Amino acid sequence: MTDAPQHPDRTELARRFEEHRPYLRRLAYSTLGSLSDAEDVVQDAWLRLQRQHEAGTAGEIDNLRAWLTTVTSRLALDLLGSARARREQYVGEWLPEPEVTTWDDPADRISQDERVTTALLVVLESLSPAERTAFVLQDVFGMTGPEVAEVVGRTPAAVRQLASRARRHVESGTPRFPASRAEQEKVVSAFALAWRSGDLRSLLGVLDEKVVLTADGGGKVPAIRQPVRGAELIAKMLMGWYHGPSAERAWGRAVLVNGAPGLVVFDGTNVGVFSFVIDAGRIVAINVVRNPDKLHGLPTEGVPDWFLGTGE
Repeated sequence: MTDAPQHPDRTELARRFEEHRPYLRRLAYSTLGSLSDAEDVVQDAWLRLQRQHEAGTAGEIDNLRAWLTTVTSRLALDLLGSARARREQYVGEWLPEPEVTTWDDPADRISQDERVTTALLVVLESLSPAERTAFVLQDVFGMTGPEVAEVVGRTPAAVRQLASRARRHVESGTPRFPASRAEQEKVVSAFALAWRSGDLRSLLGVLDEKVVLTADGGGKVPAIRQPVRGAELIAKMLMGWYHGPSAERAWGRAVLVNGAPGLVVFDGTNVGVFSFVIDAGRIVAINVVRNPDKLHGLPTEGVPDWFLGTGE
């Protein structure tokens, strides 16, 4: 005779869910590229679990983490389809919402997954929802083909094809010789020093000739509407952008953006988050998020690390 399934009370169920929340948040964010959408998905997963409890079936869930993974992944996949439609109406370039944390508090980084870089999220935007989901679940979170097939509603063979196509896109769109954490910190620091001191020659020294700068203002604040290409053009643009009269109070601060060294920069009027893609020791892409709707909880209080227009 087998034991009847145990039905946890709501308090115990909530406690167990909270243990999985950081993982579920990473999963949803990796799929969607939006922290706010990820929070909505995780909250919806909790509501689904509550309904299981109210129906008296929560005790039948053998593996809560696996159940929540499937539910969260499906919810994120559904939302990704509608999010794509919204992004077609977006003003200017759309960039992923950055997850910004500080250097001096490792606890801030508990919910981050350093594999999910801004560079990866940008490339994932070029994939179909099914391809993106298959790649994230298999290559980032280590799920098996049959598990992914259950989420995306395809056969395991179809999932293998989805993941293979996604992998090729990711490999062609991310650095061939990616920087280590130490190297990225060194290059970003050199960029910041050259920029804030107005040293054009040194700034050109850290930029790849074919570097691309993309900015996301969402129509809410001034930002370039299309990507800018070329080291000399970008360097001169940065010098003029942040060294004019309006940038008198401009400052910068070193942060981690999606687990990699980046910058928070105030231009005298608006705040922006800079993330960098580095390949073979040079910056090949700069992504600047200025849309205030995507910037929450930034470390803007206190004395900044440096002021633009000075070497300090």
